[in-house]
Amino acid sequence: MSQPLFRTPKGTHDVLPDDNLYMTYIKKAVRHRARQAGYRRIDPPLFENRAIFDRGIGEHTDIVEKELYLVSSKQQSDEEPAFALRPEFTAGICRSYIENGMQQLPQPVQLYSIGPCFRHDRPQKGRYRQFHQFDFELIGLSDAGLDAQLIQVIDKVFQDLRIKDRLTLQINNIGSGDNRKAFAQALQDHFIGKERHFPDLDRSRLHTNPMRLLDSKEEDTQILLKNAPQLSQFLDDDSRKYHALVLEYLDALGIASTENLSLVRGLDYYNQTVFEYWDASTGAQNAVGGGGHYDGLIELLGGKPTPGMGAACGMERIIWHMKEAGVRAPDKDQVDVFVAQLGPEAKKTCLTLIADLREMGVHTVGALGEASLKSQMRLADKFQSRWTLLLGKMEVKEGTIILRDMAAGKQKQIPFRDTLKTIKKLIGEKNLDTYTLKDQMSE
Repeated sequence: MSQPLFRTPKGTHDVLPDDNLYMTYIKKAVRHRARQAGYRRIDPPLFENRAIFDRGIGEHTDIVEKELYLVSSKQQSDEEPAFALRPEFTAGICRSYIENGMQQLPQPVQLYSIGPCFRHDRPQKGRYRQFHQFDFELIGLSDAGLDAQLIQVIDKVFQDLRIKDRLTLQINNIGSGDNRKAFAQALQDHFIGKERHFPDLDRSRLHTNPMRLLDSKEEDTQILLKNAPQLSQFLDDDSRKYHALVLEYLDALGIASTENLSLVRGLDYYNQTVFEYWDASTGAQNAVGGGGHYDGLIELLGGKPTPGMGAACGMERIIWHMKEAGVRAPDKDQVDVFVAQLGPEAKKTCLTLIADLREMGVHTVGALGEASLKSQMRLADKFQSRWTLLLGKMEVKEGTIILRDMAAGKQKQIPFRDTLKTIKKLIGEKNLDTYTLKDQMSE
């Protein structure tokens, strides 16, 4: 086999048809649960003004410092803003909330998105530079009951996809912005003169974003943190009460959770409730997603102070878990009928037959090229078609067609005029793949 001239860029991958079955299955579960809970779909642009991410995500986070994909236009001047491919959905959705006056809508505004995001991260197992997320955002009202409801929507999606038992819900409360500032200062004060003990990246974080030390993967850093001040010591009474209510509501909904005092999430805009879904066996290594509050983000982006909460999950990670759990996505792309033909008249007749079968809701392939019937039958096998219809010169003349059951290896001749009726009976009317725009607007 010859080597391909071009390959996918490093850190990207083709979503091939087999994996698209999983993608479609996940999207269906997300749309279903979103509609149930009153979320409406929004699709922000793939690229935004870079300043949105600098402000919203934080200048000293990994995403902004080293993971943004910058975009430049051909005639871009020094005065024009720099653009970046979206690394996540939340900042763009909050920008849209402000720009489109959604504060005038009934609050909270509940939105969801599904699509690709981009980070110039180091490619590794299960992590890509172009990846897919589904995202839920709840903006305009802060209530512990809403936190629990949002988590329940995510929980239900995982139940639908049959991977809930592979995951554990990790939850924490990181307090208010003032609580975080006080804790960050205490960490810096505690480690004065000890910076040399940190790995390079965490040494930098100590000065720019100390809370990121809590979710460091470096063993040396975790050892140093054991004797450091704890975030829970800096929480105010309101944050403690809020957290207790969230846990109480989750318990009432039958959602098990694990309190994790080191959970902080990696983005600057989070406050109060934060949560992640971890792999039950390997922990954070194969986490599928998470979220939390971002009550200051709308104001950072130029809006009025507005509470918000969101959650995002990585679809590639979910597909990995589904495959590991032996969950197979429904395959609705199967070929029901292969139509084989021989001769110009037969081919002409088959084109109309194929069109009629497809219109009836039968997945149909056929009338391909000028190959022999034997070659076409081999092709029908490769397509794994359930039935094959054979039409040759004699059958056209006699007004008949041959119907072959591919699994049983048996065939029979039937009147051509009965073809549609016979196939419909074999497949079953309820199994026909029909499509109609049922929810049409009234005239």
